[in-house]
Amino acid sequence: MRLTRGVLLVAATALAPALLLTGPAFAADAAPSSVGVTAAATDDPGTPVDEMSDEELRIAILRIMADPDSGVGVKREANEALDGTADDMREFLKTGYRLAQFEDDRVAIFRILADPDSGKGVIREATEALEAGTSEAARAFLETGYRLAQAEDDRVAVARMLADPDISDALRAAAEEVIDGTPEELRYFLETGQYEVDQ
Repeated sequence: MRLTRGVLLVAATALAPALLLTGPAFAADAAPSSVGVTAAATDDPGTPVDEMSDEELRIAILRIMADPDSGVGVKREANEALDGTADDMREFLKTGYRLAQFEDDRVAIFRILADPDSGKGVIREATEALEAGTSEAARAFLETGYRLAQAEDDRVAVARMLADPDISDALRAAAEEVIDGTPEELRYFLETGQYEVDQ
């Protein structure tokens, strides 16, 4: 009896951790799920893709599709692989997924560049990631480089605020307190915190 995609998706949610997280490629928890699945599909000597059954291949691909971070390119290529043969599914897990993720990552970076609120640091780092032309550079920018470049731009914005002689004492004190903070603290201050300070 042939299982439908809906049933397989439910099975993927329940079984994929057991199937995909058993090898040494998942010993470290540092990689995001999309990168981790690629590692399992290609680098894990305990469960090589070439030895996976059709059902295991489908579950691995459906798990990728269920990831909320999977973009249009990944979902498109995953659907094509699911509609194909076992060899098509293996090819997707070995190389197609990485290439589709690179496509989605580049689209995400272009959107960041097109955002009028992107500052000089973000634009510089995003441009460098695109010019590098590798999936690793694009992923590194989206996972860590963007956050750090945004923090650089946010510090400049807070410094400009401090340079304004007309700001209130309360706002000045809040800005001085946050300027050396984490990227998340800086972002919160600029988006929300500065408006909560008693003027």
